[in-house]
Amino acid sequence: MWTQIDMLRDVTAKAIKPTDKPIPDGTVTGLRLHSTKTKARGAWKLRFVSPETGERRDMGLGVYPDISINEARQLANKARSQIALGIDPISARTSDKKAALIEGNILTFEDAAEKVHTNSKAGWKNRKHQAQWITTLRSYVFPTIGKKLLSEIDVNDIAESLRPIWLTKVETATRVKQRIHHVMEWACAQQIIVGNPVNGVQHLLPKQPSASVRVQNFPAMPWRIIPHFIEEDIGDANNVSRTLLLFVILTAVRSGEARKAKWSEFDLKQRIWTIPASRMKAQVLHRVPLSGPVMKLLEKRQQKPSKRDLVFPSPRAGGELTDMALTSFLRKHRAVSDTPGRSATAHGFRSSFRDWASENDYPRDYAERALAHRIKDASEAAYHRTDLLEKRRPMMEDWANYIVSEKKV
Repeated sequence: MWTQIDMLRDVTAKAIKPTDKPIPDGTVTGLRLHSTKTKARGAWKLRFVSPETGERRDMGLGVYPDISINEARQLANKARSQIALGIDPISARTSDKKAALIEGNILTFEDAAEKVHTNSKAGWKNRKHQAQWITTLRSYVFPTIGKKLLSEIDVNDIAESLRPIWLTKVETATRVKQRIHHVMEWACAQQIIVGNPVNGVQHLLPKQPSASVRVQNFPAMPWRIIPHFIEEDIGDANNVSRTLLLFVILTAVRSGEARKAKWSEFDLKQRIWTIPASRMKAQVLHRVPLSGPVMKLLEKRQQKPSKRDLVFPSPRAGGELTDMALTSFLRKHRAVSDTPGRSATAHGFRSSFRDWASENDYPRDYAERALAHRIKDASEAAYHRTDLLEKRRPMMEDWANYIVSEKKV
């Protein structure tokens, strides 16, 4: 926190003139704000005696106000720590720059991307994202600039890498651009390059379709025909994919949350399924009230115990079913959707549920919580301190009974 002296010094710094003498910081020994002849209000410098040569030296720490008083103090204290260890901070900084330049002269974009991916992926909880991050670069960027040295890459190179997918795969192109930007920002931070060539690339490429045009919803089955689909077309009741799909439809959860469901997450007496935050998209624990048809379905699943505690294990390996299990099942049974030429998707049944809830006058809050949607408005989110579990029970019971009778589960 700034003191009154800091505030006065800040006012003085704003008013510094080219003819003024250096203003001492008064906190870190040797730190002073010098006047400049440019439009910058002042330049931070640290005066010290080199422990290597015994000479007095001035180390530049940046210009004010780009570098605030607190930031200047942090930089000065870091330099003072080096001096205390017998290191000349100016010489050390020069050596670091030379090392970075040497590395930059031999480091390719591919090398840098792999380094950034290795350093960053530990902080990404989503394994799928970890893999996709580097895979997209390998697919769309490495073939064009992967072998080019970082110092040789310019904005035209970036544009040529993005051009083949810029208009045809808009979302992918946007993500790829962000990842290239991440790599080049890392190179800037390492002082390997000066300036990020990704900045301005949009001026070399045609305008992409607006977000409202390019958003694509998951093909969904109209809610009015789902009961018929379940009754007539969904196949053998002993098929695990069929059972899983029915469970997804009745609970309105995401397919990944259902595929990884474990018996230890269920309280069958209280008729509640608690999905841990680690498996939720919003990283928030989610409770699902279990309707009569869902309880009937789970009772049948209990007759087929799994060694891995999974409710819907793969019939072959006993592990989790893959993403393609439901996709293949729906394609095989030609699940009708609201998108011409495409089968309904498992995720699309969440949209079907949302439409049903809306058209049958269920409160928006109930439906949104059933879908575990994150509340985007921070002010609104602050007032929502309950998941409305018991309020949602009748709605989920009505939905399940509309979709299928317990006799048909």
